[in-house]
Amino acid sequence: MSDLLDGPVEAAAGLAVYGAAAVDAAGATSTRDALVRSGVPGRLAQKDATVWGPDAEQEAKIRLGWVDTHRRSRDLLPQLAELKTELGDLDHVVLAGMGGSSLAPEVIARTLGKSLTVLDTTDPGQVRAALADRLERTVVVVASKSGSTVETDSHRRAYWQAFLDAGMTEAEAGRHFVVVTDPGSPLEATAAEMGAHVVLADPEVGGRFSALTAFGLVPSALAGVDVAALIDEAEALAESFGGERDNPGLALGAALGAAATQGRDKVALVSDGTGIEGLGDWAEQLVAESTGKSGVGILPVVVESPDSPGATGDDVLTVTYGGALPAGAVPGGGAQPHVAVNGPLGAHFLTWEYATAVAGAVLGIDPFNQPNVTESKENTNKILAAGPVAESPSFTDGPIEVYAPAGAPGDLTGVLRWLTDGLADGGYLAVMAYLDRFADADAGELRPLLARAAGRPVTFGWGPRFLHSTGQYHKGGPQVGSFLQITGAVAEDLPVPGKPYTFGELQAAQAAGDRQALAGRNRPLVRLHLTDRTAGVAHLLDAARRLRT
Repeated sequence: MSDLLDGPVEAAAGLAVYGAAAVDAAGATSTRDALVRSGVPGRLAQKDATVWGPDAEQEAKIRLGWVDTHRRSRDLLPQLAELKTELGDLDHVVLAGMGGSSLAPEVIARTLGKSLTVLDTTDPGQVRAALADRLERTVVVVASKSGSTVETDSHRRAYWQAFLDAGMTEAEAGRHFVVVTDPGSPLEATAAEMGAHVVLADPEVGGRFSALTAFGLVPSALAGVDVAALIDEAEALAESFGGERDNPGLALGAALGAAATQGRDKVALVSDGTGIEGLGDWAEQLVAESTGKSGVGILPVVVESPDSPGATGDDVLTVTYGGALPAGAVPGGGAQPHVAVNGPLGAHFLTWEYATAVAGAVLGIDPFNQPNVTESKENTNKILAAGPVAESPSFTDGPIEVYAPAGAPGDLTGVLRWLTDGLADGGYLAVMAYLDRFADADAGELRPLLARAAGRPVTFGWGPRFLHSTGQYHKGGPQVGSFLQITGAVAEDLPVPGKPYTFGELQAAQAAGDRQALAGRNRPLVRLHLTDRTAGVAHLLDAARRLRT
């Protein structure tokens, strides 16, 4: 057990935070004391929009519903029970959503052992595979707060056409859709035209804070989760919000904020193996998109296991997470973390949301906006309208076309070494894979290989999923990142019904749009295009294995 886990434990409602007071010596304790002197716990519990300063006040006024949305979510329970009964034999639940609309339900379903197909991609192969799976028994939950998310709209169009092609009438097809959106959004009107079921979400909760709203609860309930239990766990924890002690959210938030201000601005998120599955991916979006702006931020690094490369370092705060620990169990699951967070899932969601809001106050930023997210979207739209710009590779290495800056080596392993060796103190490498996260899942093995070679934090994100997560941090956070983008040839494309482009063209435009945004910041950027995906992934992993620290 790490010495940093010795000392006071802050716990409430079965959720405990170990080691927070010890982060960077007295830094977290003094930060916590300053927050208490400023009345932040009580002000946050009362949804005081002035906590983050005058520049953030207007946004905070309409984004603090997450503090008590779990109470209002109880009103959804009868509607969800009725909806599940009405859907009857439609037992294959597909969630079409991005970022905050998809990540929490995926965690809930994985943790509680329920089947849920999450469609948060524009990869034509992955979309095609979803469309081919039990279509006649499928209910599609179309989840978008704004109602204008291009990926989700494309999924809706594809499923609508698939139902009609299967011989359903429009009325029959409409029965296969459940729409979750904010009141008055364009999607609400579209749902009425489709004859779809509609569940309206809490409009005063931003997407990444929406785990305990309709966005998290509707697909989870349809998948068979007892969502009332999640609400109970959150409500029990919420009683600690205003307290100066035994307030896990305050302890964790002070630790995250204090560590970042003292140089530990990367957070390795590590499952301790005690039953909370995939929480790191959800917390990654919450923390990165909330804090990565104005040149500051906290970069989450999701690692595979406690002994995986990239979980430690002078600028890394190692945080393990998991379920409630039995009496006498050691926190950390065999790791040596700075902080360990253990407890029930509903309490986890609320603790991390509260902690992120607190960390935002420590960093002096608005945790509720995302000023740089639209940049890649705007670039994508321009590329779709004007067509792709022709590019020539720097060189070809087997099944991989390499697009690298002038002066980079002329072989694949050399280019990877150029990226890893070029990371400065405080820097990180982001791997961004615009591929099929199931069919091309082996690409994920690249992260630990590059982290071992670099001796620095390395993140891995599936595109365009990460654009709704770490994409904000890449552009708005500290400009110390290097970037490796991976794209792949499309063997069989798929049209987006009613649009002048295909899924493959949309995916390529999203990758190109993000490259434009990153190139404008003059950061190291390499693109690898796999002309054969299976062979390309294997070739890339072989090249990465040849790297040496």
